Amino acid sequence: MKIGLYFGSFNPIHHGHLIIANFIFQNTDIDQLWFIVSPQNPLKQSAGLLNEYHRLYLIQIAIEGEKDLRASDIEFGLPKPSYTANTLAYLKEKYPDHEFAVIMGSDSFQNIKRWKNYLYILENYSIFIYKRPGFDIDKEDLSANIMVLQAPLLQISATHIRENIKKGMSVRYLVPDVVKEEIERNAYYKK
Repeated sequence: MKIGLYFGSFNPIHHGHLIIANFIFQNTDIDQLWFIVSPQNPLKQSAGLLNEYHRLYLIQIAIEGEKDLRASDIEFGLPKPSYTANTLAYLKEKYPDHEFAVIMGSDSFQNIKRWKNYLYILENYSIFIYKRPGFDIDKEDLSANIMVLQAPLLQISATHIRENIKKGMSVRYLVPDVVKEEIERNAYYKK
């Protein structure tokens, strides 16, 4: 089985994430897509990061009923910060019968040379890149393992959602209703 791994903080998950996940699932050869919740991204500050179990739960309720999408806590038990190379090695050992592919935005791909063991990732895994405005892909960086996709993009960011919540503004239509209700019920991102 080929699994697409969509890594991220998902702080919180929003419609933009879900649209990209659905597009990639429908337009590639992956059999399942796993949202890999990163407890701590080594290239991002952890200030303002909701607890990883809460972020995982928000994904679970957002994708409830979707049999080909899954929320994964695989990085929760791995050393922090979360390095994609370490997670891929662990998954390969735990699920030797599966093939894994990495899903990322063109903004992340521009930073890939800063990733731990990035050459190993590029040489051994399929990479599905969705274009993000302002982050072009240099054709010299492309290899046979890389597929660039023109996924539909919404100008939604988790940062904008968190700022709206802090200001007491609505996040309706930015996140699934069940996610909005859970955020409101628990007063997430208020402080």
